[in-house]
Amino acid sequence: MALFSWGLRRQNFHPLRRRRRRALLLLKLTVVVISVLLFCEYFIYYLVIFQCRWPEVKTPAHGGRQEPVLKAMFLADTHLLGEIRGHWLDKLRREWQMERAFQTALWLLQPEVVFILGDIFDEGKWSSAQAWADDVQRFQKMFRHDSHVQLKVVIGNHDVGFHYQMSTYRIKRFEKVFSSERLFSRKGVNFVMVNSVAMEGDGCSICSEAEAELRDISRKLNCSREVQGSSQCEGKQQLPSSAPVLLQHYPLYRASDANCSGEDAAPPEERSVPFKEKYDVLSREASQKLLWWLRPRLVLSGHTHSACEVLHPGGAPEVSVPSFSWRNRNNPSFIMGSLTSRDYALSKCYLPFEDTVLTTYGAAAGFLVVLILAHFERLLSSFLFGWKLCRMHTRR
Repeated sequence: MALFSWGLRRQNFHPLRRRRRRALLLLKLTVVVISVLLFCEYFIYYLVIFQCRWPEVKTPAHGGRQEPVLKAMFLADTHLLGEIRGHWLDKLRREWQMERAFQTALWLLQPEVVFILGDIFDEGKWSSAQAWADDVQRFQKMFRHDSHVQLKVVIGNHDVGFHYQMSTYRIKRFEKVFSSERLFSRKGVNFVMVNSVAMEGDGCSICSEAEAELRDISRKLNCSREVQGSSQCEGKQQLPSSAPVLLQHYPLYRASDANCSGEDAAPPEERSVPFKEKYDVLSREASQKLLWWLRPRLVLSGHTHSACEVLHPGGAPEVSVPSFSWRNRNNPSFIMGSLTSRDYALSKCYLPFEDTVLTTYGAAAGFLVVLILAHFERLLSSFLFGWKLCRMHTRR
């Protein structure tokens, strides 16, 4: 009997010991869960975005002063889900990812201006007034920023609909929230923000108004390049003498993504698929108009959700900005631009890959299972040892 009692005590059958073991297991599980959550939902964004650096741009001195450099972020296709197609879990996961990425980038990189190149919302083309208000409120929470940071937004087809869905009501609703500004200048850099959905070229009232506005901007830009005192430019707003940066949602015309490369380009099987004009890209005619009217030194666009670099006739380079959301790609990113009135430099900043986060969660889940099984394995071993001792004592 003494041997049996000693065996039970040795194998921790005492209730106090069992409670201590359970408490220790619970503590271990809690520490692991909290650590993984903090890493995957907060710290990973700092760890990844901290590696991004602003590109260096040449800043020759003019009049004894260094030319100022504007630090701008360009992102695209956030596609905030609406009430129709947006599952609550999808909203929670992907919108939290974009909010943490954006807020971390603002804190670490300190941009002066941020441009979002269209498709802010996924269902703006058919959302009701109440659904629109709810979506706008979520956007303003996710992309909140200090007053010294300017946020500029370009219209996309999911915000107001494709050409056949677009209406004056939807455009005015969008502009009421995000401004109707088409020409923006800061630190000597001119930006032209085009409603590319209205570049259909069919003479519709919205399209005609958009083209008339662009022709007026073209005249202003031309005047900025003219000699001071030109009679044709008298009384017009004087802009910095700088070729503009063209910002729009649809890319300028290109046949396909066949010449695009890089880890965030379209998948190889999709690159040779021909683009449809006025749907995937602007028409040839609309593209030529924009290049002729504005003579941009750089074009940035979205819409395709994938990266691409194109050199258009006349030497204008275009950069297609990948989607900012995990919903559209595993490796979202944004563009960082250092711009002066005469030069620019771009670099890409990747966000955490979604499969990295999922793999981390999977590994943590496996580790938790091992901890739990190890705990119950010890309990089972203790029970079997005590049972064997009991049988030995009974036989004697």
